[in-house]
Amino acid sequence: MKVQPYSLLTDFDINLFKAGKHFQLHEKLGAHLVEVDGVKGTYFAVWAPSARSVSVVGDFNYWMQGEHTLYVRWDESGIWEGFIPGVEQGALYKYKIQSHNNGIITEKADPFALYCEKPPQTASVVWDLKYKWKDEKWMKARPVTNQLDKPYSVYEVHLGSWRRNVEENRFLTYIELADELVAYVKETGFTHVEFMPVMEYPYDPSWGYQLVGYFAPTSRFGKPQDFMYLVDKLHQAGIGVILDWVPSHFPSDAHGLGFFDGSHLYEHPDMRKGYHPDWKSLVFNYGRNEVRSFLISNAIFWLQHYHVDGLRVDAVASMLYLDYSRKDGEWEPNIHGGRENLDTISFLKDFNEAVYSNFDGVQTIAEESTSFPMVSRPTFQGGLGFGMKWMMGWMHDTLQYFKKEPIYRSHHQNDITFSMTYAFTENFMLPLSHDEVVYGKHSILGRMPGDEWQRFANLRLLYGYMFTHPGSKLLFMGAEFGQSEEWKFDGSLDWHLLEYDFHKGVKTLITDLNALYKSQPALFEKQFSHDGFEWINYSDNQNAVISFIRKGDNPKENLVVVCNFTPVLRDNYRIGLPTKGKLTEIFNSDKTEYGGSGNLNPKAIKIEATSWNGREFSAKLTLPPLGITVLKIG
Repeated sequence: MKVQPYSLLTDFDINLFKAGKHFQLHEKLGAHLVEVDGVKGTYFAVWAPSARSVSVVGDFNYWMQGEHTLYVRWDESGIWEGFIPGVEQGALYKYKIQSHNNGIITEKADPFALYCEKPPQTASVVWDLKYKWKDEKWMKARPVTNQLDKPYSVYEVHLGSWRRNVEENRFLTYIELADELVAYVKETGFTHVEFMPVMEYPYDPSWGYQLVGYFAPTSRFGKPQDFMYLVDKLHQAGIGVILDWVPSHFPSDAHGLGFFDGSHLYEHPDMRKGYHPDWKSLVFNYGRNEVRSFLISNAIFWLQHYHVDGLRVDAVASMLYLDYSRKDGEWEPNIHGGRENLDTISFLKDFNEAVYSNFDGVQTIAEESTSFPMVSRPTFQGGLGFGMKWMMGWMHDTLQYFKKEPIYRSHHQNDITFSMTYAFTENFMLPLSHDEVVYGKHSILGRMPGDEWQRFANLRLLYGYMFTHPGSKLLFMGAEFGQSEEWKFDGSLDWHLLEYDFHKGVKTLITDLNALYKSQPALFEKQFSHDGFEWINYSDNQNAVISFIRKGDNPKENLVVVCNFTPVLRDNYRIGLPTKGKLTEIFNSDKTEYGGSGNLNPKAIKIEATSWNGREFSAKLTLPPLGITVLKIG
């Protein structure tokens, strides 16, 4: 059972790899089940240019170094490869690498492994990705249904803590989640789920953001095909799937990518660029072509083999700036004297161009917290090429506003209206994510002031404002029913809260808001355009009320939105309107089934020929306390 010379790589592959343009690298490197001259076995290929020798060690050779030594390619690519007969699916393996650098020996998991041992075990597993998909209907419609002019209401999920098996105190499996999670997301009406990182990671408290197995869904919840089954079931239920993707940093665990072949292979060799002080992790060398091929191939891999509909790219700001979390003297300016990381900018553009040129109807989403320009603008216009960007400013200002006692809100009207001054500079997604319910920040409900009724009324108002504000939406799990406590990664959500009316009412409200968002074109057709929004009145700070119009392609479907940020019931509140006719209320956060007091506008309201707010027409409404009302002009 000696290693036999064999290769899946052509000269063209090697040229693309060296140029940073090989975006199907996962089909060439790693472990691949093949048949050579009628003999079944596994072909192994690994990039280790500083190696003196590379051995495959595993349960098939008693983990003995030197039993199966790979051949180094002649073309100076630094790739070691070979075919080992008899190695079957399920075999455990690692690479034992002896470096030219003082004989350093490393033992590494396969960077391209398709499956990994369940942590804390660290070996790679020989595997294939055979699976019969049943989501043809979704995939065929996706180029239309997953575009930016369609509803995008995202439910962010951490698979290990959404719900647990109580009797056995364990994670739910991918298969179990395909029943329970899919049914729940369908019931509540979200259009997409976003999974916090599912790629293999060694340390649970990292929440998945410290990856070692970039091509392997974590074995905590099952096999690769089990995760495919979960995605498949979501698609069959009409629900899109977004994955958190982490090209920003990786851990220094001994079996991971760090110091891979006794050299700084994947990480930047200058620790001013190659080490992240906040997370104590290593940073990819975005200027190295082979690393770019690795990362972009990884993005393509999840879209291609797991039918993923979008990638949310984590910590983009940390990638873009050379001085991110660094003091003077701890970073070096770029060649132009600036703080921007030019290699990262080039890499992100290449990544987005590769994604959008290879897949119809997918989206990339940047978690980018600064004012870096044109993040979600096409690369041919000079942008980074993302489809959307998280609107961190909206999140911060809105939560700060809602934390204030209503009596003080009249003095802070600008906090709630300021977002509209820049809302259309990017394609913004409004996030209330996991980051906002940890580290002593309290839950979203826990931020709300007042007695119990007011806290829940504020929460319903916040969600109503979020769903009617321009942009797509993201809500972290538990927020949809008013989770009281901060999120805990090592437990389950507090599902028992749904036994209580106020929490049950929040879930009903979110379900209705999702239905409203999906059924009203004015809320999504122009959600990223100036043409989709018009203020009625943003300056009524005395009453802490704002009012605006949301617009779609058809003016007859325009909506009027009025928010009352105080606990005062306002009868006969007049707003200016652009046309005559009548107003019909289609949503009110004060409904009794939500836990509200039932102050509605039950009958159609006649629009009068009385000028107001600079408009020729107007109407009088009932504004519920700490409530939002949405009306249709007809």
